[in-house]
Formats: sequence, structure tokens, C-alpha cells
Amino acid sequence: MGPAGRSTPPTGPLRRLRTPRRPRIWFEILLIAVSYWVYSLIRNAVPEQKAQAMANADWIWEAEQRLGIAVEHGVNHAVNSVTWLIVGMNYYYATLHFVVTLGVLVWLYRRHPGRYAAARTVLFATTAVALVGYYLYPLAPPRLMNGQHFIDTVLVHQTWGSMASGDLKHMSNQYAAMPSMHIGWSLWCGLTIFALASVPWAKVLGLLYPALTLVVIVATANHFWLDAVGGLACLLFGYLVARLCYGALPKGLPQQVPDDRREATAPPAAAPTPPVPGPARSTEPPPAEEHPVPSPTGPGPRGATALTRASPEPSPAPAPES
Repeated sequence: MGPAGRSTPPTGPLRRLRTPRRPRIWFEILLIAVSYWVYSLIRNAVPEQKAQAMANADWIWEAEQRLGIAVEHGVNHAVNSVTWLIVGMNYYYATLHFVVTLGVLVWLYRRHPGRYAAARTVLFATTAVALVGYYLYPLAPPRLMNGQHFIDTVLVHQTWGSMASGDLKHMSNQYAAMPSMHIGWSLWCGLTIFALASVPWAKVLGLLYPALTLVVIVATANHFWLDAVGGLACLLFGYLVARLCYGALPKGLPQQVPDDRREATAPPAAAPTPPVPGPARSTEPPPAEEHPVPSPTGPGPRGATALTRASPEPSPAPAPES
């Protein structure tokens, strides 16, 4: 803190980070692609620890039963009985997780460039801390539990595109259910849209998206309710990181940033022309007016006329009395 309780302005890398600048499109594409590749690599490289993951799933299920929120089994079977609905949810789970998230990033880049970097930092920090959860707390999804009779809806309805079931399951870590990044990412999308969108219907969609995602992850037996709580905790961590890095949440930052290219090509502004110095004006009163009068001795040798100060002529002296 500075004098009078004022905060000290950031310096060094933090100051550079907080300086508004327009994101570079190719850098952002490369950054997102590499980051997701690293995330998938680390997530799938975490030891499966099947026995521990199954034990943790049993504990989560028992904890939810004690809390009275263990309704995943009923939701899973009820939705599975409506073929068109569960098939739609299977495709929702497999695709929108990526499509909507990338769409929100593009929208931020185009419409809110001043807030893009901070919002992207929230997403990246949320995803990074989730990797810690996958390593420290391996968890089997409900569809893989023994003896609980959850339905693997992807297998039953032969839905295309999910890496969580079928032949593609070997390409993904099956025991990385806690925390749920379907919830972490959908909450990030929904809150970002709700906070920054200017039209009411978009704000409503922003709130509905994570709510519907919560129903989908439970109906497809891919997550417990408590996995969603873990995703929420990761998102809160992401917002904290962005707040520390940028000094404000994304909504508190300016929407636009100066266009550096325009500023670089714009001609410099002409400097104001300084006033031309003139003769100094005297502050003394003007001298008394002078008039040429003939010299009493007559013209000088060159016939010059003497300049004398004009004054009244003296009156003649009075004649002496006789």
C-alpha cells in the first residue's frame, strides 16, 4: 500500500500483463490448441488406479445417499427410456462441451478484446487445477460402478463421438470424473455470457446452458452431483487467479483496447506554432507632447529650429513707478 492507504501501481511483468492490448489471432489459436493437447496428455497420463477410483465412487455414492441427493440412478433410467431424448443428450455431452466453449472464446475475441485475456486466464486456470484433482482423487463415473445398475447410455444407444465408452474409451482416462470439467467449462461459458451480453435473451441462454449440462452429465451416468461441485470449485479458483493477475474480474476491465496498428501508422500531431516575439511594450506613460518653437536667439548656424517644451509665455514685468 502506498501513502494515504492507496495501492501501489503494479510494476514489471504484472504491469505488462495488465496493459490493455489486442490479442493476436494466430497466437491465440496456437495457445488454445497446445494447451488442450497438453491437458489431454496429462489427463490421460495420470495412472488409472482403478481400485482406488472404484472405492472413491462407492464413498461418493454413500455420501450422497446420506445427504439425500443420490438421485442419479433414477434420472439415468428415466431419461434412458426416452430414446430421442437420451440420444440427444449423448451428442450434447460429446460435442457442445467443445463447440460452445470455442464459440464463447471467439465471441470474446471479436466483441470484448479488452476482456479476452482475463476471461481466457479464468478458463485455463480452471482446467489446470482440475488436473490436480484427477491425480489426487481418481474417481470412476457411475456407469462404471459395480452392482449399482447404472446404464451406459452411449453403449446402449450406440451413439457416435464419445470417448468415454466403447472402442474409444482406451484413448481417454476413464477414472477422471472429479472434478467435472463439463460443469467447469459450461459455468465459465454461462457466466461470461450472462455478465457481458447486452441482450436479455442471451443472458437467459447463458444461465440455462450450465443448468442443462448438469442434467446431461447425470442422465448419461458420466458424473455424480458432487463432481459438479468440484467443477464449481475449480472455476472459483480460476476467477481468483484472473483477479490476482489483472486486478479485476473480466467484467471490470474495458471492453475495447486501442488499435496499436492504427496508432503506429497515424501521422504525428503537429506541434502548436509558438507566438512570434514582437517588440516589448513599455509600461511607462508616454512623454509629454512637444512642439517646435522658434529659438529666442534666432536660427542656428544651419537654420535648425530648436525643440523646446511648450510653455506659456512669461508676462512682461510691470514698469517702475516715477
